[in-house]
Amino acid sequence: VQLQAYGGGLVQAGGSLRLSCAASGRTFNSGPMGWFRQAPGKEREFVAVIDTWTGNKQYTDSVKGRFTISRDKVKNTVNLEMNNLKPEDTAVYYCAARNQRIITSYQNRAEVYDYWGQGTQVTVSS
Repeated sequence: VQLQAYGGGLVQAGGSLRLSCAASGRTFNSGPMGWFRQAPGKEREFVAVIDTWTGNKQYTDSVKGRFTISRDKVKNTVNLEMNNLKPEDTAVYYCAARNQRIITSYQNRAEVYDYWGQGTQVTVSS
């Protein structure tokens, strides 16, 4: 199983980017798929997740109203639409997927995920 993340880049503050994560080798249709990010000198943090079974979505507070996570079942991808980007959004963004279902309150924990993409750099200039 592989997750391939792409779509990062350099954008000015207030701009938009769309990240995508393509899964191969397995169709994820029960566990969560999510996005995490890691800025230089900081720990990896949760950004957004979608439960592929229920469709429920969660976001970290700092991105609510600006980021939207979505799932394309046909293409087996998870996407992150990022609008009104801020310099503090600068980080390497990682997609993650879990095989099995897990309760909602655990879906923002990096340790519950089975697979990780390689990361894509997002840089927001001020």
